[in-house]
Amino acid sequence: MVNEDKAVRYQRLRSRAVGLGWTMAALFVVLMFITGGAVALRSWVVERTGDVTVLSVALYVAIFSLLLDLVALPSAFYQGVTLERRYRVSTQSNAHWWRDRFQSSAAGLLLRVLEAVVLTAILRWASRYWWPLSAVVFSALLVGLARVAPVRLMPLFYRFRPLDRPALAGRLLALAERARAGVVDVFEWQLSDRTGKAQAVLVGLGGSRRILLSDTLLAEYSDDEIEVILAHELAHHVNGDVRVGLIVTSLRIAAGFFVAHVFMTLWAPAFGLSGLADLAALPLIGAGVEVGMRALSPLAHALSRIHERRADRYALEMTRNPAAFVSAMKRLSAQNLIVETPSRFSTFYRSHPSTSARIAAARDWAADHTR
Repeated sequence: MVNEDKAVRYQRLRSRAVGLGWTMAALFVVLMFITGGAVALRSWVVERTGDVTVLSVALYVAIFSLLLDLVALPSAFYQGVTLERRYRVSTQSNAHWWRDRFQSSAAGLLLRVLEAVVLTAILRWASRYWWPLSAVVFSALLVGLARVAPVRLMPLFYRFRPLDRPALAGRLLALAERARAGVVDVFEWQLSDRTGKAQAVLVGLGGSRRILLSDTLLAEYSDDEIEVILAHELAHHVNGDVRVGLIVTSLRIAAGFFVAHVFMTLWAPAFGLSGLADLAALPLIGAGVEVGMRALSPLAHALSRIHERRADRYALEMTRNPAAFVSAMKRLSAQNLIVETPSRFSTFYRSHPSTSARIAAARDWAADHTR
């Protein structure tokens, strides 16, 4: 019960910090347009680079993004350092956190610039059908990113090495073979220099699919517990949940671009924008995409909870070990400060069923199969 209270406080403070960060970012974007700051920045960039070119797009997006990151920095520091240390979750030094922050901001900035260049080309050459075409293009980019991220991007931020526990690695690969998941290998994922939380994931698509086990998980959990956790992750690939998730995200992207189209239709003239090809339109489009995607997030979460419950059943059927499942859920809840029985309202915005519901379902499964 003590840990439950601790988890409740931690999650409440974290939710408030996340909400405050998004509110500050939204206010910044709104103020930039109401005050004419977005248009003034565009004029300054164009004066120095000429007409709308790749350079002008990159410079405008870079400056706007850096300003937005500065606005979000206090909330990010509170979430990543102050709160994590208060609840003894973080193991990072200040220098390590700042280095991670710089690397992630640099990668995010590069990605936003590339997205803006692609979007500007679509706006200029296919303005009549820009929003459905953008939805298709960016959905394709999402699939490509899902393929390359485990191999090319994650090693930029984390250290991995082949799992040096042959018995466990062989057991997990055999489980993956039974599930016909086509896993490349099992890797130890170093997280202990950042956090005390535990993670186990199956990442990648096709030939890039691999198992990642955090060193914090390997240090604390039994082989049976790790196997049942991985069986759950394998279920998402076996049941096609990853593919469905990409389709749902693509639909959310389409909804986002449609909302952006509405934003531009209603407000572009009022904010002094000359049209779709205006550099200053990019943040407004980005805001519209964000609003549209978030509007559909409760539906995406509801579908995710269905997938998670199905993956739990698959893990139990594959391992026939409900005791390991229950103990793993309890360990993860305690170690990662997850509220075991959240309020019904908060569940509406969660991608996973509550830990208490998952444990109860596992015990029901065990009772049914014992009979």
